[in-house]
Amino acid sequence: MRYWWVNQNQTYKHEVAGGFLWSPKANSNGSRNQFYVNMTEVSPGDLVLSFCDTRIKAIGTVTGSAVSADKPDFGRAGDYWDKEGWFVPVEFTEVDNPPRPKDFIGDLLPHLRGKYDPLQRTGDGNQGVYLAEVSEGFIETILAHMGTTLEGVIAKEIIPPEVEDDKAQSALEGRTDIGDTQKDQLVRARRGQGIFKANVRLNEKHCRLTGIADPVLLIASHIKPWSKSSDFEKLDGCNGLLLSPHVDRLFDRGLISFDDDGTVLRSPAVAPEVWTAWGLDEIKNVGGFSLKQCGYLAYHRKHLFKPA
Repeated sequence: MRYWWVNQNQTYKHEVAGGFLWSPKANSNGSRNQFYVNMTEVSPGDLVLSFCDTRIKAIGTVTGSAVSADKPDFGRAGDYWDKEGWFVPVEFTEVDNPPRPKDFIGDLLPHLRGKYDPLQRTGDGNQGVYLAEVSEGFIETILAHMGTTLEGVIAKEIIPPEVEDDKAQSALEGRTDIGDTQKDQLVRARRGQGIFKANVRLNEKHCRLTGIADPVLLIASHIKPWSKSSDFEKLDGCNGLLLSPHVDRLFDRGLISFDDDGTVLRSPAVAPEVWTAWGLDEIKNVGGFSLKQCGYLAYHRKHLFKPA
């Protein structure tokens, strides 16, 4: 994991609400800008502090790598920037009581690095900085003044499973120990299609939470993630559930899980009104699972489910 500081004085309301970072690729005269180059160095799972109007106003988690993209609609902000730049998806959570780093700059001074620091030694922001890398100690100091810890923030991160799936698929496509037909079936299984969905339908007849039984409307969702599964597990029908799309979304991100006896486990990371709106708050038990399914569910509860 790497740690970043983004200055969003002009673009805060656009980038935080839209869930992204965007920068030009170079200065207006075509020269290199390290703060723009940094956009190409972030990785999924990295942590980002959003600085606006002298305060840390949001904390973000990078959910994808940088891609070349046209400038979003910033209104009048950035009129002089090039049309094409770097786009990085980031999911932000706004801070209830935004701290002002200038108020505790003495604690941050030992963690400043020099040329590319986002703060001056007075605690004022450095002009011209967009995305700057900062140290773990720097991050920990700021989080301490927010009344939280790095471990606490990381525990709440939700990285889309497709990030790991993309890496696993690239590795799969480069393998020479299996043929094209098997590769195709394994890739289809990632999308909940092909032999995998057929195998799941032999064990599951409907979405256990919504009761929907039409397979066209259901997703064959891996219990143990596709990227973490062996070739056999990728296609094993016991490693899957038929889920309605919104339930699949929750399950893939570890926001809902099940005990072996079918007791529904809900993560407190999801607001109560979401469960109510989706009609899931009154469902306490969905029926027990087979012994083989229980083995996969144990993995899901241990490695994916977010109990706090």
